[in-house]
Amino acid sequence: MTKEFKRPDGRKVDELRKMSAKVGVVPNADGSAMFSFGDTIAIAAVYGPKKMHPQHKQNPEKGTLRCNYNMISFSVNDRIRPGMSRRSMEISEISKWALEPVLMIDNYPNMVVDVHINILQANASTRCAGINAACLALAHAGISMKNMVSSVSIGKLDKQLVVDVDKKEEDWEEGEGATDIPITMTSDDKITHLQLDGKITNKQLKDAIELARKACKEIYEVQKKALKESLGEEK
Repeated sequence: MTKEFKRPDGRKVDELRKMSAKVGVVPNADGSAMFSFGDTIAIAAVYGPKKMHPQHKQNPEKGTLRCNYNMISFSVNDRIRPGMSRRSMEISEISKWALEPVLMIDNYPNMVVDVHINILQANASTRCAGINAACLALAHAGISMKNMVSSVSIGKLDKQLVVDVDKKEEDWEEGEGATDIPITMTSDDKITHLQLDGKITNKQLKDAIELARKACKEIYEVQKKALKESLGEEK
């Protein structure tokens, strides 16, 4: 059954879209990166660590990570109203939660690290692409990290689990409808963040995590290659 399931774009159920990644794409940032899943393109820029202002927000025990997620007005067919929306505010927090466990933020008391994530082009899985770009940008900025994280969306189309959901699959309305499960994992298979929108059985959730584990390893290799290429260029 798994092999016979037809996805709208012809991919296998466990197949990611073509990925690309590059660091150093925003020259005036302390660190930056681009990451894409197919037509979904995210750029992240890191500024800091720098002194937290206003002063009363400083934490003498550790630094602060701030994430700002934004979809550019022309990133989708229907133009988005500029500025922060409830959705962008939510995904900003999600991105922070996904990244924070691997950051050695204790190394930066009274400081702040700002991560700006911009979606240039959207074809679903934007939060996952943004987290992947942000992790690369943090590494490029030289922020102390225990590990890298990689993020992927697992979808349930009727009863079939699929990896790296695109817009057609996100809008799937047949049968039981769609379930979206964005999962962020470290390179040693620890989950830093998991969301579940929809209904799923315990077994399907375990299967989804296993699919994400395999996919995140592929994503990590793309991230690692981008970082290595940047080091080669800078030598």
